[in-house]
Amino acid sequence: MSFAKRIRILAITFILLLLNQVANAQNAFRIQTWKTDNGAKVLYVYAPQLPMVDVRIVFDAGSARDAKQPGLARLTSIMLAKGAGDWDTDAVAERFDNIGAVFSTSAMRDMASLSLRSLNDRELLDTAIATMQTVLTQPRFDEKELARMRRQTLIALKSQLQSPAAIANKAFYRALYGRHPYASPPLGTETSIRAISRKDLQDFYKRYYVAANALVAIVGDIDLNKAKRLASELLSKLPKGQPAFALPPVPALEKAQLIKKAHPSTQTHVLVGQPGLRRGDPDYFALYVGNHILGGSGFGSRIMKEIREKRGLAYSSYSYFIPMRLPGPFQMGLQTSNGQRDESLSLLNKILRDFIKEGPTEEEMQHAIKNITGGFPLRIDSNKDIIEYIAMIGFYDLPLNYLETFNASIEAVTAAKVQDAFQRRIHPDRLVTVLVGGDAPQKHDE
Repeated sequence: MSFAKRIRILAITFILLLLNQVANAQNAFRIQTWKTDNGAKVLYVYAPQLPMVDVRIVFDAGSARDAKQPGLARLTSIMLAKGAGDWDTDAVAERFDNIGAVFSTSAMRDMASLSLRSLNDRELLDTAIATMQTVLTQPRFDEKELARMRRQTLIALKSQLQSPAAIANKAFYRALYGRHPYASPPLGTETSIRAISRKDLQDFYKRYYVAANALVAIVGDIDLNKAKRLASELLSKLPKGQPAFALPPVPALEKAQLIKKAHPSTQTHVLVGQPGLRRGDPDYFALYVGNHILGGSGFGSRIMKEIREKRGLAYSSYSYFIPMRLPGPFQMGLQTSNGQRDESLSLLNKILRDFIKEGPTEEEMQHAIKNITGGFPLRIDSNKDIIEYIAMIGFYDLPLNYLETFNASIEAVTAAKVQDAFQRRIHPDRLVTVLVGGDAPQKHDE
């Protein structure tokens, strides 16, 4: 392919991406689902507004599967595209670049994924799918590339030691989850990264990158029959295998914990929280609306108003839930000057206790519901947004009408339901508190 043609393809792709951001897809799609012959679940949405196709393959292969080798899931995911079949790293990248396709891999705590965006032109899409299939089914795990990725990861780990936010986050997860797999740091540790071998990557890949452990999401200008052929082609060379085993329950915190870590900074990073809720949790919508009021809506939230606007104690302050397959964190946070740390922390905890005790006001409820439902169309106005949602729906086994009923579920939340959910689920006397800053004494066992 000539350089000029490549430029034209890239220019067309860029223009379409911009247009895609303003193409409102609200209520314009229907999720269809089936299974491939080798057992992979597929979710598909026909979106003909633009001549593009998005594909995402998700595996239950996140860092929760690292076992005694932190960082293994992430390294495996990264290495998929670092040489596959007859192609080295550069050749894989060039095959996608030459047709204007965008390809990436990622790994989080619950899942690992491969993502592709391509024009739906038959020749271009066929090349993109064939390349993605090779990356998925014939990774080389070259020793040279592994050594390079290992060095890059060790550099990233060293950089984290200079970041108060990274130090606080790692300590927070360790305190919340203890020996549970969710405590495993996705980036790994220096010891584990140095020890991970090519065979470790191959064994992890063979166990978890199988059809029975996969979810395929497809969104775009491609009809149902073509989508079925595409999914079958992508996964046809994967063994059926077995789904990943169930993770152990997340243990409830039995008491409050205070973790202080010294760091040469004028600011203290403060994290406060506990295990919160899972995807599909019956309290999800009540906690979602309640957190919007508490600390999830920026300047409109109680935390921001009290801590930043009224007292100027912190530039940023917030709260949020991170729902996962099992209860992910409920987290409140802020950064403040070392001298204002204790005042800020005391106020943050008071805001939470008052919210749990009193619940939200009717005015706060009306504003939150209007804000959430009014903004919902903007969260599903592009193929990129839609595939994020349907991959989540499929991976966590949420109802297929989740998006269609989202606003109704929000509107059904009352102040009493919010108060009840927070009183049952959030326990101020058992919170983990992590402080990382210039005058925070080092905890002796950390």
